[in-house]
Amino acid sequence: MTAIEDTTAVGDTTAVAYTAEPGTSVHDYIREHRDKLRAVLGERGAILLRGFEVGGVDGFDGVVRGFSGSAPLTYAERSSPRSTIKGQVYTSTDYPADEEIFLHNENSYQAVWPNTLYFYCIEPALTQGATPLADIREVYRAIDPAVREEFVRRGGWRVVRNFHADFGVPWQEAFNTTDRDAVVGYCRAKGITAEWRAEGGLRTTAIRPVVHTHPGSGEEVWFNHATFWHVTSLAPEVQEGLREIFDDEDLPTNTYYGDGGRIPDETVAHLRAAYRSATTRFDWQRDDVLIVDNMLAAHGREPFTGPRKIAVAMAEVYDPAA
Repeated sequence: MTAIEDTTAVGDTTAVAYTAEPGTSVHDYIREHRDKLRAVLGERGAILLRGFEVGGVDGFDGVVRGFSGSAPLTYAERSSPRSTIKGQVYTSTDYPADEEIFLHNENSYQAVWPNTLYFYCIEPALTQGATPLADIREVYRAIDPAVREEFVRRGGWRVVRNFHADFGVPWQEAFNTTDRDAVVGYCRAKGITAEWRAEGGLRTTAIRPVVHTHPGSGEEVWFNHATFWHVTSLAPEVQEGLREIFDDEDLPTNTYYGDGGRIPDETVAHLRAAYRSATTRFDWQRDDVLIVDNMLAAHGREPFTGPRKIAVAMAEVYDPAA
């Protein structure tokens, strides 16, 4: 089974596209070319497989197992609303269609994370709806060294999450349990401080590095949620609405320097500009499969119109302490 390396499918982007001849099974292609595809993924950060016979959601699950050699991971320590499609295949984030989802690396706020992400286009949008990508090696290089050094000097970045009983993702959904002791035990094991609040709420605090070393290439990458979760990265009307409801310390999520100090708004604006300067995009087509190295490429979501449905799966846990 063959496919053509087709850079025109994605333009000048992070991803390398492979466009199949009619009737080519994606599973056969991965089986025959897995070593090459994994090498390209480790170099470029993303692969787009287009025009292949996938076999729906069950076939997409098979793509994960064939490429990663393991079953998809359960979505743990959740930060956004998702629906389960089947097994460990989920919908992409269930946010309103008119909202942008800013670039981020999946679960970079956690102590461990999936190193490989999979996206499957069940139904493309009518307009926009791309999953933009940004090479986080380029993001790292675009950030003023003084900004990077300030984060390192101040202990990395800190994320504070407030799980409110009647707003946002509840802690029971985020941690996949209704057992408070289980939540505390999980947090302790993952370097998270858990504080139970009045009226059934929970506040968690974690301090993480801003820069990591890619386990394959040894390159330094800007791998964190410091920009994504900072309150100023929300749309202005969303910021205003949240601040009418909550004091800053009670916001559903916000980020700080590792020592707890406030990150200046202009610093976060500079970080957002660094991501956008490295951003590329392509339009989804039905049955596209996108494979992403989570420690080389950040991803996001454009606003869209129409019935867009993208399935997501995660694989290959990476533990930097191992």
